[in-house]
Amino acid sequence: MPGKVAKIGTFSDWVGLFDDWRKDIGVNHDDIASFHFDTLYGAIETEEIQFGSFKGRNKWENLRQVPTQQMRDALINLIVYQGDTEFASVEQQRHLFEAAPTDWDRKALTRVMIEEMRHGWQMCALLMAHFGYSGKVEAQKMLERRAFENKRLLGAFNVDVDNWMDFFTYTDFVDRDGKFQLQMLKYSAFAPLGRSMSYMLREEAFHMGTGNDGLRRVVEAGVIPAWLIQKYLNKWISCSYDLFGTDHSSSAHWAYVWGIKGRYDEPKNEREADLDELNDYNRHLYRDEVAGLIDRFNAVLKPGEPKLYAPNIKFNRNIGRWAGQKFHAQTGEALDEKAYEQHLNEYTPTAEDKKLLLDIIANEKKWIVPKEGARDPLASIGEVRKSAINL
Repeated sequence: MPGKVAKIGTFSDWVGLFDDWRKDIGVNHDDIASFHFDTLYGAIETEEIQFGSFKGRNKWENLRQVPTQQMRDALINLIVYQGDTEFASVEQQRHLFEAAPTDWDRKALTRVMIEEMRHGWQMCALLMAHFGYSGKVEAQKMLERRAFENKRLLGAFNVDVDNWMDFFTYTDFVDRDGKFQLQMLKYSAFAPLGRSMSYMLREEAFHMGTGNDGLRRVVEAGVIPAWLIQKYLNKWISCSYDLFGTDHSSSAHWAYVWGIKGRYDEPKNEREADLDELNDYNRHLYRDEVAGLIDRFNAVLKPGEPKLYAPNIKFNRNIGRWAGQKFHAQTGEALDEKAYEQHLNEYTPTAEDKKLLLDIIANEKKWIVPKEGARDPLASIGEVRKSAINL
């Protein structure tokens, strides 16, 4: 399939490729194979554009109403990148089923994968419905790239999530970045994109909850040492900081001016947007939320263990003003080359750390607190879509 010229003429053609993709990456288990995927649209808060140069005008219902080609290009780019992350996360997590700590966790993973697939489906449905031949080409390419071949558009989505500490940390914090991105797109002046977000956000809430509760269960069990948990927090949270994009971004600037992507707190924030710092503004909101969540973990931390924390926003950055610079994970203090190399070994997972983690997971049955009294994740998967507009 990879490398073929676009051959899809209808959405049904694309669905055939989607079915092939699920089989090709090896996740088409019974619960996934039997799931009925839908394109779901919900209500938007207002029919008026809420920010930018077109504020107060009616939102655009189709591409013909979008004023310029530059704006159309920016829209397709936003949709492509969002969809690419959804399919990538399924590919990243595809080997976790057999190692699930409990039956509940295996079902939760299945639900997360189903909903991430549906999010990618939703973005491809938008591309095909509104962007003509270009949309069809991008929707096909979405199913041709592979995270495990390092071909997904964003580097964080080419990294294997091959153990359950990775999974819990990823779904708590990388999916939380996803929540921020979806919320910013919810306010889009392109109404079909905004209407796509309400159900994606509801589904994303389960993913974050799975990760957050999973980490709480790990911390509460007290078997995996806090210093090792901290290394995985440092790995995925610093990676998530990068996902907000570069500082002084012209793309974010114009997306806001054109009304197609807002700030995370757009309806509540009455201050004029600093167009030069939009990505960093949202990044700091994210960091504040993450820090609060980690403080809650400390309430169930085993006595005598070092407190967990959100890494400094300068640490281990590959995008933005701090990219490639060397700072302490906890304090943000600048470090020299030699000290930083040692620091990375001490504050991010090494091969030895991973071996230790896998040994604990394999040999310590109580490495995670059991999930008790919870509903079957798959039994309730369809509840968020009962009031959807199904197109």
